Amino acid sequence: MLMPTGGGKSLCYQIPALAREGTGVVISPLIALMQDQVDALRALGVNAGFLNSTQNPDERRLTEAEFLEGRLDLLYLAPERLNLDSTRQLLDRGHVALFAIDEAHCVSQWGHDFRPDYLALSELHERWPDVPRIALTATATRATHAEISSRLGLDDALHHVASFDRPNIQYRIEPKNEPRKQLLQLLRGEHDGDAGIVYCLSRKSVEETAELLVRNGIDAVPYHAGLDSGTRERHQARFLREDGLVVVATIAFGMGIDKPDVRFVAHLDLPKSVEGYYQETGRAGRDGLPSTAWLAYGLQDVMQQRKMIQSSEGDQAHRRTLATHLDAMLALCETVECRRVQLLAYFGQDGEPCGNCDTCLAPPESWDGTVPAQKLLSTVVRLKRERNQKFGAGQIIDILRGKTTTKITQYRHDELSVFGVGSDLGDTEWRGVIRQLLAAGLLAVEGEYGTLVTTPASDEVLYQGRTVRLRTEPKRATRAAAAKDKKPASRAADLPDEAVPTFEHLRAWRSNTAKDQASPPT
Repeated sequence: MLMPTGGGKSLCYQIPALAREGTGVVISPLIALMQDQVDALRALGVNAGFLNSTQNPDERRLTEAEFLEGRLDLLYLAPERLNLDSTRQLLDRGHVALFAIDEAHCVSQWGHDFRPDYLALSELHERWPDVPRIALTATATRATHAEISSRLGLDDALHHVASFDRPNIQYRIEPKNEPRKQLLQLLRGEHDGDAGIVYCLSRKSVEETAELLVRNGIDAVPYHAGLDSGTRERHQARFLREDGLVVVATIAFGMGIDKPDVRFVAHLDLPKSVEGYYQETGRAGRDGLPSTAWLAYGLQDVMQQRKMIQSSEGDQAHRRTLATHLDAMLALCETVECRRVQLLAYFGQDGEPCGNCDTCLAPPESWDGTVPAQKLLSTVVRLKRERNQKFGAGQIIDILRGKTTTKITQYRHDELSVFGVGSDLGDTEWRGVIRQLLAAGLLAVEGEYGTLVTTPASDEVLYQGRTVRLRTEPKRATRAAAAKDKKPASRAADLPDEAVPTFEHLRAWRSNTAKDQASPPT
């Protein structure tokens, strides 16, 4: 079952589990959310339980007894728990109605969130051949889909692939220029008082960004693996049960989050893959109302990701897979076409220009960047050939622009024939050239210090007449002014002004009632 986030995947195993005799066993990686999922089901009258490492022995024995006595409709297990002999023996003694493998992309080494313990799930049909199985995910390319099917022995199963399109989400990617200030502008101008998620690559960045938002009057909390479990649980519970809270997080946060009114998902760092980007942005707008997926993207992101791939563990094939994922993400960032069309195409689905992404709303222009590309590549070649040197983007740009810096003088780079040949472009423009050449595979990053080197494809530009078209970032008018007149997305689109106070009163009542019941305000 391939359905987008918020598309109703859970119903596809919950209803059969209720209709069949026995207990539906759900394999899920979301230990931190199992308590919330079980509480939500119990509030609806469904007898649910879970077994995971957060329980004490008495709680575990009680759940096991309920399962053996047939009093559970659904039992949630982490894959690590299922791999224990004691758990398998427990399932042998009870009556299993079905196995549901949630977040099934975790079984695929081609996927973006591979979990080794998921590989053991291939044994389900061998040990329990008569128990039906269903695998579900929101993010799978055709290659990932095929690997999931093969590993889980589901090649002959019914395969349902729903549309990946989320038309209510507006996809926007813009060049980094003081990204935290850009984030503040987004939140103040368009999402004042809205709930949202901000993703950062490092724990330090998470902490600093959350502090910045709080200093600027925005209710925000951090979430990352370095925080103690109690703090993470409190912040997650607040996000689920309060209105208008912003969570700043690493990608450790969000999978399985069932909060319908997330109005925006912002990325301050480049995601490693389109699958990860799609899953993370898909946490916005599960209620179908207008929402924003915003990403700030720059040269340093590309260089950092390339360096991480080079230094990653695993063989050459694994690094090639990571590079392929990154190349697809860079292509999405640099496209001059509709982002939604490109996103859907990645998952094997056709689409039409949406009119609701930045490239549709303000189509970017392109320009002939062949000569600047040749100047830059020539600089990299001459440094290597004439001086046996390699440098990063900053020094290359200083040479091209003819800057007389201490480092330029120290290495006598002002004596190079390419010194000053790129003075017609500014620093920002040259960084854009480098970024796009890296994205196109015409330039590469090497070593611990991120030095620039040519690739085999560079020769096509330098010596074989290949043309290089580069993207011109359009000057977009700020959206803040338009947003001031726009009603918050939490209101009904056709709500008359005189009804707004009543609506807000009811919304406050819902929030307070949810807090009293310790459940999300759905």
